[in-house]
Amino acid sequence: MCAKARRRHDFSMRLAAPKTTARAPSFAIYGDKNLLTYPTSSTHNHDVMSNSITSNRSTLKEFLASITTIKGDLSNITAPPFVLGDYSTTELPQYFADHPSLFVAPALEENVEKRALLVLKNFLASLKNQQFAGRREEDGVKKPINAFLGEVFVGSWRDDEVGETRLVSEQVSHHPPVTACYLWNEELGISAEGFTQQEITFNGTVHIKQKGYAITRIDRYDEDYLIPMPNVKVKGVLTGTPYPELTGQYSIVSSSGLISEIKFEGKSLLGGGNRHVFEARMYRADVPSDAIYTVEGQWNSKFSIQDARTGQEIDTSDMSSENSIPITVPALSEQDPWESRKAWSGVVEALNEGDMKRTANVKSQLEEGQRQLRREEDAQNREWQRIFFHRKDHDPLFDQLSALDRESFTVDLEGGIWKVDKDAIDRAKRPFHGNLFPTGELSKKSTQTGNQGEGLDTERHAPTTEQQANGNASGIAKGAAVKVVNGNANGSANGHVNTNGGGIGNGRLTDVQVEEMLRAKYTSAPR
Repeated sequence: MCAKARRRHDFSMRLAAPKTTARAPSFAIYGDKNLLTYPTSSTHNHDVMSNSITSNRSTLKEFLASITTIKGDLSNITAPPFVLGDYSTTELPQYFADHPSLFVAPALEENVEKRALLVLKNFLASLKNQQFAGRREEDGVKKPINAFLGEVFVGSWRDDEVGETRLVSEQVSHHPPVTACYLWNEELGISAEGFTQQEITFNGTVHIKQKGYAITRIDRYDEDYLIPMPNVKVKGVLTGTPYPELTGQYSIVSSSGLISEIKFEGKSLLGGGNRHVFEARMYRADVPSDAIYTVEGQWNSKFSIQDARTGQEIDTSDMSSENSIPITVPALSEQDPWESRKAWSGVVEALNEGDMKRTANVKSQLEEGQRQLRREEDAQNREWQRIFFHRKDHDPLFDQLSALDRESFTVDLEGGIWKVDKDAIDRAKRPFHGNLFPTGELSKKSTQTGNQGEGLDTERHAPTTEQQANGNASGIAKGAAVKVVNGNANGSANGHVNTNGGGIGNGRLTDVQVEEMLRAKYTSAPR
C-alpha cells in the first residue's frame, strides 16, 4: 500500500473521532423579524434590561398570548429582543461540518458500507450543535436573527490532516425564508449542498416544519447521499426554558442503494421517556429486513454503533463532551456589509449590552431598508440577484434518490429548489453588491468595505474571541410520494397545497399586520 493510500486507510478506520477544542457558547433555532422597542427595567439606564428569557417571563407570556390567535406561518413574525440569539440564520449551516474530520471521513473510506455509516455518523453528530449551536442546554435555546434577502456567511476550517473545508451560505428568499448553503473540501473531493425553508406555528409548543434537503457528494466514488431536514418541536416555551426536540422518522438515501433510517423520540406530554432519543438502522434498499448497522442513544449526548450482523459494538460517541471547532471568518473590518456578522454587528452589540431599545432600533433600520429595496424592485419589475445560488424548477438527482424513500421530504416550490453556482463562488469579489448597503443606502466610496476586490479568502484570519462567541438543520421515510406544497417536484400545479385558514393573516402574514398588532401590545414606537 502506497503512503498516500495508507494515510487514507488509517484515517478513515478510526471511525472519524471528531477533534475538539474549547469554544465560547453561542446558539440557534428558528426565524425572526423584530421592529419594536420593548419595556425596559427600572435601572439607572432605562434602555437596559436582561436579555435572558427567564428574567422576562411575564413579557414572554404576553407575547405568546398575542400570537396564539394567529393562524399560519410565524417564521417572519416580530419577536421581543430578549428571545434573540446573537447570530443570524445564515450561520446555522456551519454546524453540519464543525467537526471537519467527521465531515470528510467518508471520502477517505474505501468500504461502501462504512462510507454510508460515516455519513450517518456525521449527520447524528451534527444535530446537537444544529439545535443548540454551542449554547448550554440548561440555558435553553434562543431564536436566531432572521436573515435578510441577500445576506451571506462565508468561512472555513483548516486541519493539518484533512486540509481546508469551506462554507458559503446565502439567504436566497425572505418570503418564504430560505437559506441555501454549500460546504466543500476540494482536496478530498467531498461536498454538501442544500437549502432549508422553515414554517413555524405555535400552540403552546413551537412547531418548526422543515422543507428542503441536502445532498452530500463524494467525487472519488461518484456517490451521492440525500440528507433529510427533520422537523423540530421547541418545548418548555411557557416555562421560560425552551428546548428543541426532533420528531418523526427519516432516512439518508445513498446512490449506492444503502438506506439509513432514523427514528426520533422524546419525552411524552405526560413527561415519560428521555429527551433527544433516537434509533437508526442501515440496510440495503433491496433487502430492507436485513440490518447492517444499528445506532441508538441520544443525539445530544451518548450514542453507540453496533454491527447488526455480529451484535458487536464497534463505536461510541459522546456529543456532550465533544465540542466543535469554531469556523474561521474574516475580521469584521474586512467583511462585506452583506456578510452576517458585519450586517448585524450593531444588533449583536446592543443585545450583549442588554440594551433592548437600541437592539430594536438598529434592527428596524436595516429591515426598513430591506422593505424599501423590495418596493423599488417591484416598481421596476426586476428581481433581486443572488450571488452564489440559482433557482431550479426541479432536481433530477433528488427525484432519483427520493424515489427510494419519499415520504419524509417536503419541497415548497414557492420557496424554490436552490443549487450552488460554483463558477460564481470562484469569481465572487467583495464588495458583493458594489456600493449598496443592506439598509438600502449607497456608500460614498466603494472602498469603505474591507477586502476590496478580493475573493472569498478566510484562511488567513484566525477566529477572534468575538467571532467564536457569535456562533437547523437537517427528512425521509417510506411512503407514496414526495410531499410538495404549491406544486409537485417537477413544477406542476398539483400536490400538497398550503392552506392556512382563519385568524389574522389568512395565508401568509404581512409585515404590516404583525407590526401593528405587536406595537399596540407593547410600545408606542413610531411607525
